[in-house]
Amino acid sequence: MIVTTTNGVQGKQVESYQGIVFGEVITGINVLKDLGAGMRNFFGGRSKSYEEELTLAREEAIEEMKQRAQELGADAIIGMKMDYEVLGSDNGMLMVTCSGTAVTFL
Repeated sequence: MIVTTTNGVQGKQVESYQGIVFGEVITGINVLKDLGAGMRNFFGGRSKSYEEELTLAREEAIEEMKQRAQELGADAIIGMKMDYEVLGSDNGMLMVTCSGTAVTFL
């Protein structure tokens, strides 16, 4: 399934709009990743463990959104947007959300 941030797909004409679809993932960051990230923050450099967690959460959110679009019979998702938030009393949770418009083509 095509997922794009644009409002259309080149060479395709939208036949119908199936509705807005969402994908949401909330994941916890464990203590070992926090410790490693804290060391990176102190000494400098990138936190590979956090980057991997973010990548996984983003991919899962997109897959969930695609599954919901398929359930509506959509061919693609256009106008996709993504957002990230840190949640929890100790900021130990990461929320990734995405949304877009499920469409069918002629």
